[in-house]
Amino acid sequence: MIISLLLLTLIFLIVLYVCLTKNSKYWQKRGVPCADGALPGVGHLWDVVTMKKTVSECCRKIYNENRDHSMVGFYNFTTPVLMVREPELVKTVLQTSFGSFHDNAIKINPKLDPLLANNPFFIYGDKWMAARKRLTYAFSSMRLKILLESVKQVCETLEQYVNKKLGKSGKVEFELKELFAKFTAQVVSGTGFGVDGLCFNDERAKESFYAIGNSFLQPTAWNNFIFLLVFLVPPLADIFQVGMVPKKADRFFRAIIVDVIEQRRKESIPRNDFLQLMVDLERAEGEKFDLEVLTAHTVSFFIDGYETSSSVLSYVAFNLAINPEVQEKLRKEAISVLNKYNGKLTYEALREMTYMDQVISESQRILPTVGFLNKVCTEETELRGSDGLVCRVERGTPILIPIYGLHHDPRYWEDPKVFDPDRFSPERKQSLERFAFLPFGDGPRQCVGMRMALLQIKACLATFLKNYSLELSPKTQLPLKITGNTFVTAAEGGLWAIVRPIQG
Repeated sequence: MIISLLLLTLIFLIVLYVCLTKNSKYWQKRGVPCADGALPGVGHLWDVVTMKKTVSECCRKIYNENRDHSMVGFYNFTTPVLMVREPELVKTVLQTSFGSFHDNAIKINPKLDPLLANNPFFIYGDKWMAARKRLTYAFSSMRLKILLESVKQVCETLEQYVNKKLGKSGKVEFELKELFAKFTAQVVSGTGFGVDGLCFNDERAKESFYAIGNSFLQPTAWNNFIFLLVFLVPPLADIFQVGMVPKKADRFFRAIIVDVIEQRRKESIPRNDFLQLMVDLERAEGEKFDLEVLTAHTVSFFIDGYETSSSVLSYVAFNLAINPEVQEKLRKEAISVLNKYNGKLTYEALREMTYMDQVISESQRILPTVGFLNKVCTEETELRGSDGLVCRVERGTPILIPIYGLHHDPRYWEDPKVFDPDRFSPERKQSLERFAFLPFGDGPRQCVGMRMALLQIKACLATFLKNYSLELSPKTQLPLKITGNTFVTAAEGGLWAIVRPIQG
């Protein structure tokens, strides 16, 4: 009995070892250098599993340690992943050979995450084409002008909220991510769902869109664990029946969409929000959209508009606080342009704030919200690096684009650690390496909500800088340390700033 048990244990361990190491020589066999430090079964993501580093930081480390190679292989647990390190290869994957890399690598289980599974980021083929067409329609210049009316209302609410916090003291301290997450959640509730998100209502904070977003997007150890399972180890997520969007949030979004969309389909009163644009498109096409898909599009609008935009805003504000000369220059531009339009926040006014575009771009370069893109090879193809490396990429192979590494590579950026918005000036911008700067991705699958994101970011900054100054609070830990228990770039201890009214 004991011998049989020992024999079974030995067989189990041998089978386990074979399973964990079966791909250990995958890259060597293909003549592609492999990153150092792989562990059996975990690959190169031990620091991610132990929450010491984010995926972005792990990818940046691999990028920096393999400077002599155009591409390098590594392992996401036991899955071989190819990292493309030079802009020309990035261009090949995202644009030139898009037909061979047209899908994002992450696949969502529709039974566990039905709303996320219909998110345009995760779908492909005809479903992706249809979704992109609808969202492109919603984010055209003409319709962004419509959505801006709702954004302006939130800007006024933000101003009232800050003024109330200021009181008579003359200054107030805010954690920037929290403040701007309330702003973007309120924008999304109005421009996306056509309802009051209650984000600046302290008495009803638990009912707010901000609270719903925090329930699954806040950088906590639990949320990061869920992210790791869903995005990096989907089979385990299936086994443990774990989804990214909690059931409470799922029910919350569905209930709102059912109520609002049915009301919009019946009435003819024009509204300035995303759902109205979808109803208008339904009428133009003469066919009702599937409610599940429509809900997924709106949730996508929420996630993209809430989390990433608030992160960008908080890092722009942080960079302005530690670079007062840039802050003052940007304030002068915002006030000067607004004065041309009689103090009104218009679509044309925001387009004229070109220095603001430079500041936002430079902030996104230094602190990208998500530091990598993950594609998948959909048709076997060959990649050739400038160093002579050639890789025959098998169908199904994940391809990683290291945004964080590219954004800080001194080969493409002079003094990459220095915050310098002038590097994106019209005179210097033309000489930049396009595919070394990817805040919204690139190619046919570039973020379709990019223009909406920039619209709300610029509107918020223009409103804020016209009225307030920012200085860094001693609570902010410098130098910034990125917390390991999050899937987006988040600073340990938060980003704290002291806000004062502009003396006019």
